[in-house]
Formats: sequence, C-alpha cells, structure tokens
Amino acid sequence: MARIAFKMKLFAGYEEEYKKRHTEIWPELVNLLSATGISDYSIFFDETTNDLFGVLKVENPELMSNLPAQPIMQKWWAYMGDIMESNTDNSPVSIPLKEVFYLP
Repeated sequence: MARIAFKMKLFAGYEEEYKKRHTEIWPELVNLLSATGISDYSIFFDETTNDLFGVLKVENPELMSNLPAQPIMQKWWAYMGDIMESNTDNSPVSIPLKEVFYLP
C-alpha cells in the first residue's frame, strides 16, 4: 500500500464552497476512486496560504494514471475549476510532496 501526498491551491474566499462540494461528493466519483484502490483519503486546508494538502493510500499507484481519462473525473475537475487553480484540461494544479518522515 502506497501513501501519496500532494498540494493544490484554492482561490481565496472559496473555503466554504470547497467544503460544501466535498460534503456533497458524487457517489460515482467515490466509486471510481474506490475501484482504483484509493482509500484513507483526506484533504487539509492551510488558511494562511490557501493551500490544500491531500493524503491518500492506494494499492497500486500506477492505476491512478487512468483517472484523467474517466468521464466522471473530467466532470468533477470541470465542476471544481472555478474555485481552484487548474490546468488547461481542468485538472487541478497538483504538486507531489516528498515524504521526509513517517511514524507508523
């Protein structure tokens, strides 16, 4: 099981909207993430920088490379694109984080 961490950027003033959209996350998206082997997925918010920090576990990280081609993933990215930094394909600008310490 691999642990993956990354950061993204939320536009200022959209904290509540971001939380609302994730509280109402689409069941189809949850099913896709679960089917990909993703579990224990959390996103944290740094109020001083508007950075979002995501941490998840995945059985096979290589399967995550299939997510961008999935219609529900593309639809979610388009839905979130107005409140966070996004690439031209609507995917969030996501910066991988290097693990420097882990206490199991």
